[in-house]
Amino acid sequence: VKRATSVVRVLQDEFGVNPKRMTAAGRSYYIPVASNETAEGRAANRRTRIVILPKLDQFYNLIEQGMKEAK
Repeated sequence: VKRATSVVRVLQDEFGVNPKRMTAAGRSYYIPVASNETAEGRAANRRTRIVILPKLDQFYNLIEQGMKEAK
């Protein structure tokens, strides 16, 4: 969680992203991508993933547009 929180702070302080639009969460302990038995595995689990989601109304517009294009 510390790493994720640090990323949120950088995005807020250095790039002006509104913190209300971000959520920090730690997953490496619960959802590892590698074994924590080795240094290499632990290094792989120290990761930050940023997911950018549209606002809800934008999301629905994207879905509607995709459905129209699929026809």
